[in-house]
Amino acid sequence: MNEKNHMFSNRQLFLLLIPIIAEQFLTSLMGMADSMMVSTVGPAALSGVSLVDAVNLLVVQAFNAMATGGVIICSNYIGQRNLKKANDSARQVILVSLSISLFMTILGLVFRNGLLSLIFGEVEADVMRASQIYFLLTILSYPFVALAAAGSAIFRSQSNTRLPMNIAIISNLLNVAGNATLIYVFKMGVAGAATSTLVSRIFNAVVLLILLRSDKNEISVKDYLKIRPHRHSIKKILAMGVPNGIENSMFQFGRLAIQSSVSTLGTIAIAAQSMTVILENVNGVAGVGVGIGLMTIVGQCLGAGQKDEAIYYTKKMIKWGYIAIIVSCLIAYAIARPVTTLAGMPAESARQCLYMMGWVTIFKPILWAPSFITAYGMRAAGDVKFSMLVSTLTMWLCRVTLATYLIRVAHIGAMGVWIGMFSDWGLRAIIFTIRFISKKWIHKVV
Repeated sequence: MNEKNHMFSNRQLFLLLIPIIAEQFLTSLMGMADSMMVSTVGPAALSGVSLVDAVNLLVVQAFNAMATGGVIICSNYIGQRNLKKANDSARQVILVSLSISLFMTILGLVFRNGLLSLIFGEVEADVMRASQIYFLLTILSYPFVALAAAGSAIFRSQSNTRLPMNIAIISNLLNVAGNATLIYVFKMGVAGAATSTLVSRIFNAVVLLILLRSDKNEISVKDYLKIRPHRHSIKKILAMGVPNGIENSMFQFGRLAIQSSVSTLGTIAIAAQSMTVILENVNGVAGVGVGIGLMTIVGQCLGAGQKDEAIYYTKKMIKWGYIAIIVSCLIAYAIARPVTTLAGMPAESARQCLYMMGWVTIFKPILWAPSFITAYGMRAAGDVKFSMLVSTLTMWLCRVTLATYLIRVAHIGAMGVWIGMFSDWGLRAIIFTIRFISKKWIHKVV
């Protein structure tokens, strides 16, 4: 079949994917810039922020899961050309996201200190103080993170990926400028970094919600205060979002369990592992962008009743994912040494970081695409429960258990985290590939 006979041309795919990849890449770079700025305050500040970010990421992933449910439902309705249902579903996505985020904010404010002590009780006192300051201020940003995720998802479901990218660029630049001002000029340290993050997240959410009101959008959401719960729509969104949320949450709980082991290694190892995670996020953003775009593509294909197209584009995006990961891994490894130098990391932390990044650059291009991009396509097709079960089991059986053993028993240091991760990716890739070939993953979503 010629390219012109498919639902999306290569040009359309590039126009869809490039803004997503650019947005993901920029966000990761800004995160790296944040860490470099915070690291100038001291290793304890960097370690404290990194530990809290592990907790925050758990919450953010729950918000992203609800947004993912929205992408699946809305893109299916757009594929059916049922814009009324798409608009109604978008309103419910916003309502669900806001409700969950307010609940999480209240829980976080009430239990923040106890949670940090429970998870990171063995860390040094100055690291814990930095964690407490950063956690308090970032909890207040939860509702805005959730609303921004919902707004971006709604735009992506209608193939408008450029606008969320542009807003993300401005938001991230605002965050970096705020960090520079509050950390270097006003000497606010960790509190300055957290305040800047809060302000940039508020900006991101507010602007997206304002622009979502435009009649030029296929999906236009207005009169936010008049949105009322609709049980049937919420049930559909939760059916797609909850399994994905459980998967992401179990993944983040696993990361916290691993981080708890890493925290016993001391500030030098924590800093090395934290920077390695940041660099690994940078080399994965292109692949993540391909996966996120695939959800819109598969959703619209299945909404139009084109199962063969959904299979075709999933295969195609896996191939593109390999290319994206190879290129981004090489770039991330090339900038790793300058980044550790600019960040002012202690020599031993930098050495450990570069060692771990070397192994990541070898294994990630081989294992990542089939273990993650395949799952994005499956979720968009409604196969969310299988993805949840497999990802959760491989995470805990391979990554967490093996990493904990290697760090606490075998005493091989932070590298144990990555050995566990490689084994997780490998097993997941095998299982998802078998599932994809069987074609049992294609379900009726709406």
